Amino acid sequence: MSGLQTGASRELTFPITHAVTAAAVFERLPLNVPNMPRVWSTPDMIEKMEAVCAVLVAPLLAEGQITVGARNDVSHLAATPVGMTVRVRATLAEIDGRKLTFNVEAFDEKEKVGEGIHVRFVVDSAKFAKKLAEKS
Repeated sequence: MSGLQTGASRELTFPITHAVTAAAVFERLPLNVPNMPRVWSTPDMIEKMEAVCAVLVAPLLAEGQITVGARNDVSHLAATPVGMTVRVRATLAEIDGRKLTFNVEAFDEKEKVGEGIHVRFVVDSAKFAKKLAEKS
């Protein structure tokens, strides 16, 4: 964990396809909610934000360490249609022991479409796997 520094940042781009839209979310669920829009879904935006945070810190962790998501406080500010590309940026804002707090942002080709905070914890992967196996 010694390689972690506040201010470290990473940005990745993602295409918006039908598979990541609000319409697709409700098509996959056994719910009858008609006319959901074909725009980037909030769950997928949060998923991408978490992923960029994990990618940012993964190479800086000690052998046998991973991070796990613990909290999201995210606002979805504007709709993004299918066909656009989005940029998702994560910046490591705070390190408090094993707790890592990130500022996250998302932009489509026109404007900022999401922002918020994501918290991850650094954990020992073997201990995490053992606890998970005990729970299964």
